[in-house]
Amino acid sequence: MFGLYLHIPFCEKKCSYCDFYSIESTEHIDRFVDTLLAELRLRSAAGQQPFTSVFFGGGTPSLLRPHDMHRITSLLRELFVFTDDCEWTMECNPGTVTLERLQGYRAAGINRLSFGVQSFQASELAFLDRIHNADEAVTAMLLARQAGFDNVNMDLMFAVPGQTLESLSDNLQRMVALQPDHISAYSLIYEHGTPLYADLLKGRVKPLPEEIDAEMYHLVISTLRAHGYEQYEVSNFSKAGRRCRHNLTYWHGEPYLAFGPSAHGFIGTTRYWNYRSLTAWTQHVLKGALPEANHEVLTESDLLTEHVFLHLRADGLRPLETQDRFGIDVRVALQPDLGYWIDAGFLTDDGDLLSLTAEGYRVCDEISSKAAARLAG
Repeated sequence: MFGLYLHIPFCEKKCSYCDFYSIESTEHIDRFVDTLLAELRLRSAAGQQPFTSVFFGGGTPSLLRPHDMHRITSLLRELFVFTDDCEWTMECNPGTVTLERLQGYRAAGINRLSFGVQSFQASELAFLDRIHNADEAVTAMLLARQAGFDNVNMDLMFAVPGQTLESLSDNLQRMVALQPDHISAYSLIYEHGTPLYADLLKGRVKPLPEEIDAEMYHLVISTLRAHGYEQYEVSNFSKAGRRCRHNLTYWHGEPYLAFGPSAHGFIGTTRYWNYRSLTAWTQHVLKGALPEANHEVLTESDLLTEHVFLHLRADGLRPLETQDRFGIDVRVALQPDLGYWIDAGFLTDDGDLLSLTAEGYRVCDEISSKAAARLAG
């Protein structure tokens, strides 16, 4: 797999919990699109193998007009090669879409949408600073189907202050009733540098107790599984054949190019990241220079640690693949922990694949970190 990520940094209103780079303005969109096209040309030589996924993230990519998206996707196809079944995902805020816009994105080649729904409760949406309401979320899904999209993700957030098991259950039932093809369900994280984190430090916000967070996660897993969604990563659930290919590119440690301010890419053993500033990013690109703020070259130990950590928390670790790539016998290196994890019902071993169970996903960080440390040590 080989992915391509484009960061669209514009928002009508920045959510208090979000630590992704974005600006609350749309006045620079035209210049941004011109600059993004220029960056695509600068990096075109790096993408020689066919891409299997393209992801427009943000920010709010759905603030781009269909004409903007068409300009970008047209140049992408001119500069790079894509597989016939390439997944083209675009993040959308439910409060920014219309049927005409969605039809325009579809005509531009987008074949997968990701709606940042988060909740259907007015109080929770207000707490999260979302600009849409529950009715708009429902309408967005109906319009997406009407526009011809047969692969749609919805994001759901839980452990929101003030949320209860009852309100979360209502969110889940209302979401599955819309039949999205994929659901990403995340526990609210208090990221450093965000307004929400500042409120936490000042005592204005009190996180839900860890045991309630754990109960909510269990409710998410059990509810989605009961409705035919397969869990294939800690926070991701899909209908059959609808796993997010772009996410799997990240979790399998495969290469991906990245464009736009603050975007992170990974090629070979090198991870790079662009300037987290629209101004600095624009200035470098217009000078004909790659807008990289910095990069790092991963060591063999780094690559092994990421390989184990990412595969385990996603769809599983293949011992034979790990041994071929790193020369390590996984089952030997992980004893006696491996036996304990299997006996405790956290992990299964079918001979080819070590994969977490539903219970294992609940303690994923502990298992993945310990496994990575043992194999790297």
